[in-house]
Amino acid sequence: MRNLAIFGTASDVGKSVVATALCRMFSNAGIDVAPFKAQNMSNNSGVTPDGLEIGRAQVVQAEAARVTPTADMNPVLLKPNTDTGAQVVLQGRAVANRSAREYFGDTKPWAETAFESLGRLRRRHEMLVIEGAGSCAEMNLYKRDFVNFKTAREAEALVILVADIDRGGVFAQVVGTMAVLPPEDRRLVAGVIVNRFRGEVALFREGIRIIEELSGLSVLGVIPYFRDFSIDPEDAVLLQTVVDPISPPNPENIAVAVIHLPHISNFTDFAALDRQEGVEVHYLRRARSLAGYRAVILPGSKNVRGDMEWLRNEGWVERISGFRDAGGVVAGICGGFQMLGRRISDPFGVESAPGDTSGLGLLPVETELRREKTLCNAAGTMRTQGFGVQGYEIHMGETRLDSGAEAMLDVTARNNREVSGSDGVITPDGKVFGTYFHGIFDGSGFRRWFLRQLEPGYEPRSGDHDRDTEYEKLARHFEKHLDMEAIYRIIERER
Repeated sequence: MRNLAIFGTASDVGKSVVATALCRMFSNAGIDVAPFKAQNMSNNSGVTPDGLEIGRAQVVQAEAARVTPTADMNPVLLKPNTDTGAQVVLQGRAVANRSAREYFGDTKPWAETAFESLGRLRRRHEMLVIEGAGSCAEMNLYKRDFVNFKTAREAEALVILVADIDRGGVFAQVVGTMAVLPPEDRRLVAGVIVNRFRGEVALFREGIRIIEELSGLSVLGVIPYFRDFSIDPEDAVLLQTVVDPISPPNPENIAVAVIHLPHISNFTDFAALDRQEGVEVHYLRRARSLAGYRAVILPGSKNVRGDMEWLRNEGWVERISGFRDAGGVVAGICGGFQMLGRRISDPFGVESAPGDTSGLGLLPVETELRREKTLCNAAGTMRTQGFGVQGYEIHMGETRLDSGAEAMLDVTARNNREVSGSDGVITPDGKVFGTYFHGIFDGSGFRRWFLRQLEPGYEPRSGDHDRDTEYEKLARHFEKHLDMEAIYRIIERER
């Protein structure tokens, strides 16, 4: 099969979701398909079974394709830790911190690594679904951009553009993109998908005709806006997520506040909570009253000391401490766990300038950031309850427990190897806890325990989330609205 590249007319037009849907549809058709994205910029990452780090979107796409995620599927991952800099993860391992100027000054080494991974994937699989990055026609970056058309040419792939009609300007998106592309790249574009359409698709037939006439491309589908599925997004808190809501939480629901840190990472940790009927999750950025919330969660962060200072400067420290004093539940995941402790030290300048930062002091622990990153899938048991937990660890810090502190988890396996260890800390009253386990709320046992801390006797009113079911729902939605015969002609023909 010919490889297929899914490029965007802009950022956040839905490339990741389109690529995920196609991975599942091609897999359902019996094709050995795998995802690929040469470079991803995201703090939402995952760990492969062999303990390497890649963008969460490529983990999702691999699951949809029914293949094992590998570091070759996202060989370059940029994890922003300041407004102008990022940690560079190369083929699954953190190798450097680079400013944007340093990184883009010479992208040839990154491209060579990416194309090495691309070559291995091409040898292993019958077909690749390749996701581009941002707009594929950012002309000021065009010579340095190896993620879009350079990857398409390297993979001998044809391109489908994705345009977002919901944000408006879809005609200019498509026609403008084609107008500025060089002729050799325009020839690779085989069609366009109009995404996030609201209303009656039949009423857009004139729009389809105009796009095809002005751009010279076939419209391969108009995809209606679809909310009835839940998959992990790539690099932004979901558009439908409630952020700084005007109204207080519904008193009939279990309301959970997640602090929207400036460098928030792995926000998908809380998607399973948000999907529970009778539970509402609000992301809060501006300091406000926490009345009506049952729990406050500090999520992961790519700049823990910087985000801790932000909490202090924004007035969150007093709010969270007062919430704890009033009997509220406070939890921290990864960087949030570190912030709940007494101190975060960065003697080597791992995330920013070397130094120490005082934490919230709600847990008897101190953290020192290290040069080596911990990357692993992990499993264990809740020490006081005995049920199993699973998750994955991505952190630069080592957290030390003070004498008498109680670990929360007994860790029994890391990267599928038996170990004997512990993770996290929980206070004697169970009201404050922290853990390095990303994804811990995905497990029904831990999720039920947590919600019963907030509402004794709580029982789920809806079934557990099943990822595979969500991929099937997504595929069925796209199959209804895509011209799959035309897409199969694209990947099967010579051109």
